[in-house]
Parts: sequence; C-alpha cells; structure tokens
Amino acid sequence: MMLRVCTNIVLVGMPGSGKSSVGKRLARRLRRPFIDTDDLIVAAAGKSIERIFAEDGEAAFRELETRCVREAAARKGVVIATGGGVVLREENMQALRADGLIVFLDRAPERILKTAELSDRPLLRAGGKALFALYRQRKDIYREACDCRILNNGRRLKQVLLVLLKLQRRMACLAAQRPEAARSRWNKISRRKR
Repeated sequence: MMLRVCTNIVLVGMPGSGKSSVGKRLARRLRRPFIDTDDLIVAAAGKSIERIFAEDGEAAFRELETRCVREAAARKGVVIATGGGVVLREENMQALRADGLIVFLDRAPERILKTAELSDRPLLRAGGKALFALYRQRKDIYREACDCRILNNGRRLKQVLLVLLKLQRRMACLAAQRPEAARSRWNKISRRKR
C-alpha cells in the first residue's frame, strides 16, 4: 500500500456503527468541519432518507448519495461520516479516497441491535435478521475499502475517539518523514485493519 497524504478523515461502516457520533466528536477535537453525507442527501432531496427510499427507490437514493459524496470529498480538512452503503459504489470510494483516510468503524451486529434505533433505516426495518444479512454482505467490502479498521464493540465513545486521534497524529508524523520510512511504517499500520 502506498502512503497517501490526506487532509480528510472519512468514516465508513454499518448503519448504527457510530460514524456520526464519533465523527462529530472527532471534528470538534480536531477543530475541523464535520460533514454527514446523510444530512447532505436530506438537504438536497428536501425529504428524509426513509421517504426517498419509499417514494423514489433505492436506485434514486444511490444516485443522490454519489452526488453528495463528491461534494463532501471535494472539501479539504474535514471529517466525513458516510451512509452505510457508500462503499457499494467504487466511484464513491474513489472520490473519498482521493484526499481521505478511510476508517472502517466495525461494530458487530449484536452490538448495533442493542444500541441503535433501526426503524428509521430503510434497509433494516425488518430487524435483526436484515442487519445480520447486511453485515455479512458488506463486511468484506468495508475491509477492502478502508485504510484502517477500528473495532467499536463495547468501547466507550471516548475510547474510540482516542484511537482515532492517535491515528491522525501518526498519519501527520508519517507525512513529514522520508517517503521510504513512511511507507514502511504505514504498511505496518495498515496491516492491522484485518
């Protein structure tokens, strides 16, 4: 894996994995703007994601999501929380990866069931079975798409935030080092994602 100097931090993962909560806190700590692509989608459509799915369908939602992801990815020095399905389109990931460190917040479905409200998430309305099926379908896609993976199973928000802050500092240090040394250390860090 090649070292990339990135100005954005991009959080990907399952619905209910903590992307928005962690992203807001991380942005505050780093004094960076926070962008939630779901909020951009709602603003652009003028209706909730649930209504977009019901009235326009998933295909229309994904098209709008891609436009909003491009808008968010074009910004510099931001923390971006994405929707759970953003990894399903390679064009989304290319846009986010262009200037973003992709962090997979990995939370087991059983943990998500205990802590997240699923009724307002169109693909998860069927409950636990739908969540487990979606996790099985997407977990390898998240792992392939990310630069690093952070387990968010039972950790307090503060603990996850500290891991992200440490990662961000390490990336800043790597970017300042000689390219050969940085690539070697980055390869060691990135192997931890699996």
